[in-house]
Amino acid sequence: MQNSQLLAVFYMIMSMVAYQISASFAKQLFQVLDPLTVVTLRLCFAAILVFVMFRSWKIIKRLPHLKWKDLLFYSASVCLMNVLFYASLGKLPQGIAVGLEFLGPLTLALLSIRRKIDYIWVCLAIIGIALMVPWQDAQQHNFSYLGAAFALSAGVFWAFYIYFGQKVVRQNIGMHALTIAIALSALVMLPISAVHNPSALMQTQYWGQALIIALLATAIPYALDLMALKTLSKLSYGTLSSLSPALAAIAGMVLLKEHITIWQSIALVCIMVASIGVTFKPKTQTLEH
Repeated sequence: MQNSQLLAVFYMIMSMVAYQISASFAKQLFQVLDPLTVVTLRLCFAAILVFVMFRSWKIIKRLPHLKWKDLLFYSASVCLMNVLFYASLGKLPQGIAVGLEFLGPLTLALLSIRRKIDYIWVCLAIIGIALMVPWQDAQQHNFSYLGAAFALSAGVFWAFYIYFGQKVVRQNIGMHALTIAIALSALVMLPISAVHNPSALMQTQYWGQALIIALLATAIPYALDLMALKTLSKLSYGTLSSLSPALAAIAGMVLLKEHITIWQSIALVCIMVASIGVTFKPKTQTLEH
């Protein structure tokens, strides 16, 4: 494998690890704040973080000359993906919400297949997700069809996020694209949340947790994703994304002493084999974007 592709895979894994850690913080905040408020605070703090981290004041002079169509679609994808996923987390067990959302990038991976052997890797990833997700929880009282619709919709916008993310990175504006996307998302969500639940936004005792979530769930993962998308194809990114629930299961087993069933162990093997298969390609093959 080329070094650049190996580095891109590393970026993706670090992105998913950061996001999984942030999920526990978000779940805790849901006990005192509604999901819409949490995602708004997260985006607002993330906008400030990435603006300072990437010194994005440098891009201000270039704003009139950017390709705004792709940037606006990318920004809308970031915003709706976050809002819908957090809405689903408020109504579904996390395992089901994550599993349903992953249908988005996996579908994009299927549509991006160019080699017959890649069908094997994507099918293995789908089997792994199906075995990993605790579908038996769907029979419990905490399952919501509305939550399932939110999760599936979040997956659709995740696919758009990948597609337009690849277009945005070609504008050669670096991480400033991320700053623009998150800032626009925050500007859209802030007035909506201010009308929806203004008192929740002003509960400053929770801002510290929201700041940590912003760093782990937005600033770090999205920056790493943009760097990965410079090299990875939609097929590779979509299939490698299936590692996320596997990483969540491993983290739960190691850190929280959570039990992993035999079927989930088989799922881990399927997902990891799929990720290895879609990542290691012949040297003569060029990446499709």
